[in-house]
Amino acid sequence: MKKKVLFLALTMLSLLVNAQTKVWTNDPQHSRLGFVVKHLMISQINGRFADFKAVVTTTKADYSDAKIVLTAKVSSIDTDVEARDNHLRSADFFDAEKFPTLTFVSTSIKKVGPKKGVMYGKLTFHGITKDVKLNVVFFGMLTNPMNNKTTAGFQVTGVVKRTDYDLGPKFPNAMVSNDINIVANVEFSPDK
Repeated sequence: MKKKVLFLALTMLSLLVNAQTKVWTNDPQHSRLGFVVKHLMISQINGRFADFKAVVTTTKADYSDAKIVLTAKVSSIDTDVEARDNHLRSADFFDAEKFPTLTFVSTSIKKVGPKKGVMYGKLTFHGITKDVKLNVVFFGMLTNPMNNKTTAGFQVTGVVKRTDYDLGPKFPNAMVSNDINIVANVEFSPDK
């Protein structure tokens, strides 16, 4: 009888340990939240949000229930041209003073290949929230030899429409493309 009780107790403990919530946070030194837009229909402008944080929360070992929450400071927009960055922060585009934060909250993730997935969620900026679909590629996971932390690498890509967020309505597609290509490369490590 004691063996059965001990076995049951160990089984329950194992289930509780495996059901614990895991929280992973991006490494800002090895992560980039970038975007690309066409300019004058002949070239591309690359930019990024330099100040952002992404947190993944999960309770399942296969991460099928993962929830991602990303926040970025709009004022941290950086296209390597200060005058353009200031214009993007203005009321003509992001209106960073009125809408200081960009957020993404995932609603579901679907595996579509061994290392590929589709992530659905709600993207909010410029005071508008829209449903978005993003493609995810898992590059792998290892123990980082520099800090001895488990580290996982991902790339997230997708396209959102500038007009869906009333972003730069005075600027036609021929000047600034309506498509904003999102390209995020992110390394995550578990919180301790």
